[in-house]
Amino acid sequence: MNKVILIGRLTADPELRQTQSGIASCRFTVACDRRFADKNTGERQADFISCTAWRQTAEFVSRYFSKGKLICVEGTLRNNNYQDKNHPDVTHYTTDVQVDNVEFVGGKGESGGNGGSSGYGAPQNNYNNNYSAPPQQAAPQQPAAGNDSMSYGNLSDFEEILSDGDVPF
Repeated sequence: MNKVILIGRLTADPELRQTQSGIASCRFTVACDRRFADKNTGERQADFISCTAWRQTAEFVSRYFSKGKLICVEGTLRNNNYQDKNHPDVTHYTTDVQVDNVEFVGGKGESGGNGGSSGYGAPQNNYNNNYSAPPQQAAPQQPAAGNDSMSYGNLSDFEEILSDGDVPF
């Protein structure tokens, strides 16, 4: 399985581009702190990970994220290589994250005002931009008085709790 989840800060504003056929792509770099500090200096190190998003996800990242903002990236790891233009005998190898989904992370001040890990990710495999609220369901109908078909059993088995001071959580 190839699955990557990163949480970090954008090192620069995302770069939104379009292919010749009009498909949006967005490249950005996420700085992810390592868990432990350097033993000698006491400083925390970071890894700088290149990411590429496509289509609606690319537009979403470009519109709602900027340099320094926290971001959660979900995707797959991709290895690429290319020949150096100046030295044809040299091959460069890169590792990037192919982004499938992004989410806001942190509080209002951290991520553009949408609150904590809100789950407002970019639309996935939805090429229709006509977003609308889900249809409202009608309130359940109450049974007619005297026609109670539901049995609650013996409620005397339950004890009423007057205080939650003893609850361990």
